[in-house]
Amino acid sequence: MGPLNGMKVVELAHIMSGPVCGMMLADMGADVVKVEKVPDGDDSRRFSPILPGGESASFMIVNRNKRGIGLNLKSESGRGVLKRLLADADVVTENYRAGTMEKFGLGYDTLKVINPGLIYCAISGFGRTGPFSEKGGFDLIAQGMSGMMSMTGEEGREPVKAGSPVADINSGILAALGIAAAYAQKLRTGRGQMVDTSLFEAGLQQMYWPAASYLADGTLLPKMGSANSTSAPYQVFKTSDGWINIGAANQSNYERLLEVLNAPQLATDSRFETNALRLAHRDELVAILNEILVRRTTADWMTRFDEIGLPAGPVLDIAAALAHPQTIARDMIVETEHPVAGKVRGLGLPIHFSEGERTGSRPAPLLGQHTREVLREAGYTADEVDRLIEEKAVIALAK
Repeated sequence: MGPLNGMKVVELAHIMSGPVCGMMLADMGADVVKVEKVPDGDDSRRFSPILPGGESASFMIVNRNKRGIGLNLKSESGRGVLKRLLADADVVTENYRAGTMEKFGLGYDTLKVINPGLIYCAISGFGRTGPFSEKGGFDLIAQGMSGMMSMTGEEGREPVKAGSPVADINSGILAALGIAAAYAQKLRTGRGQMVDTSLFEAGLQQMYWPAASYLADGTLLPKMGSANSTSAPYQVFKTSDGWINIGAANQSNYERLLEVLNAPQLATDSRFETNALRLAHRDELVAILNEILVRRTTADWMTRFDEIGLPAGPVLDIAAALAHPQTIARDMIVETEHPVAGKVRGLGLPIHFSEGERTGSRPAPLLGQHTREVLREAGYTADEVDRLIEEKAVIALAK
């Protein structure tokens, strides 16, 4: 099932960026084997909230559709197991600090000798080259250094991080895209390669419009809250019972907005006749619009805006967003049956294919749940697996 059916992936990555990459590949049909450290596994297994039975919801939501094994890479036997798994794999992913895999004797230069067709994907804080290549990184650091925090929030206030770990998640998406491209080339040539991306670059990539302004004429865009530097009105407004985003981003939509607001005087107001003038007098325009919009509910305004096709939308909390009919219609909530936690819901794959179903039935693995199964597929006998368990090279659930 899925367009990547047949791709074999070994995931050494942990917490967020790498697991997001692996889950996207798995949702699109790849066979992803998640390798976790022993004895405790992925650190996100201990992140809150904890579900019934002791499993972490944070771990569950980015590790769906993977098989899981526990492996001790500090032991020679454990490293031997990994090398055997990688001998016929298409992809290996890792998001350790640069040099970690090399210390284990498992760097790309070593592994490509074992398997010339191997695609080695490394996600790090700052990438494999440059003066920060050996520096560790986290989403918070990447958002700050990429410029994102300098323009997030309200003018005059302290720098603000995006509420979601944007750099972490985007680096996982970029890694999946790079892997898919390298895999397409491998199908033509038989050769693998290194795929290298970082949280820092994933943050920089979010800065297209600010970068365009600066690279064009040196302009540094200020913090603007929910407003936009290229058009107005294009931001959030208060209603009588909440908030609503209005995207009157061109002259036609601006005129539609005035029609619904019953404010024809604004159409002839010399301060607001063009988008350039509206940008120059944004604060004045927003103050006038707020006085009108706060008189009705969000739902009332949405009904009126939808009738004329004006781009607008309510500001929802996560509960309302997940329950929204559009979310449900797009299959963005998937449910799996976990052996310990029971029914677990998560976010689905935000990519839809006209041919080939998306995968969505396997829950995130228990630590060591598939060790015996995966090692058997790799050619180990039952006695050999038992010996590896005794040596603490691997961990596995009871037979």
